[in-house]
Amino acid sequence: MATEMLFRDDAYLRSASARVLAVTERGIELDRTVFYPLGGGQAGDTGRLLRAEGDAVAIIDTRKADTPDRVVHLPAPGSPLPQPGETVTLELDWPRRYRLMRLHTALHLLSCVVTAPVTGGNITPEKGRLDFDIDLSQLNAERIERETNALIAAGAITETAWISDAELDAQPDLVKTMSVQPPRGAGRVRLLRIPGIDLQPCGGTHVADIAEIEGIRVLKIRSEGKHNKRVEIALSGSD
Repeated sequence: MATEMLFRDDAYLRSASARVLAVTERGIELDRTVFYPLGGGQAGDTGRLLRAEGDAVAIIDTRKADTPDRVVHLPAPGSPLPQPGETVTLELDWPRRYRLMRLHTALHLLSCVVTAPVTGGNITPEKGRLDFDIDLSQLNAERIERETNALIAAGAITETAWISDAELDAQPDLVKTMSVQPPRGAGRVRLLRIPGIDLQPCGGTHVADIAEIEGIRVLKIRSEGKHNKRVEIALSGSD
């Protein structure tokens, strides 16, 4: 049985009830979840599972399981573990997730401001970064910050769309990130559309309106090799 990934339809869903499918050495598998598992450069979610008797299981990370389409919730060491078949209430660490959503969406904008192939990326609650195959001399922190923040200030509603694997094969230019290919095998691929700005495959969580990002600042730009020039950003006002 696959895990129903509720965050795909509603990234703002903070809690839900779920049934425990299995408890293994890797962690806790549920029939549905609001927790995003590590993938596509985005960190896995944290939070807690509440049991009927009142015990709380702290979740320190979320990963993809070995079984296709299942998600593993990693409990903190020493946490009371639920039993298969038990019903639990999921509570997401929402402030952390919301920072990830804002930064992830900001990286989509960054990939439009810097027009070069993306060779890698990573998002944590504190900062995000993209690597580009571009000459370092073409990356100007002030310009990148100014143009990205102008897009954010104008605002735009983000949209989710789905296309078939065959449709994606016919439009290879949609895939910007060379190091992370969109997941295939299910017959369809999820796209994030920011009208007039961006359209690309992405399975991560994003804000509903890019204005929610509020603003970014460029932390640093540096070379990570011949084909990797790194632009690191944080949310405006963050430490």
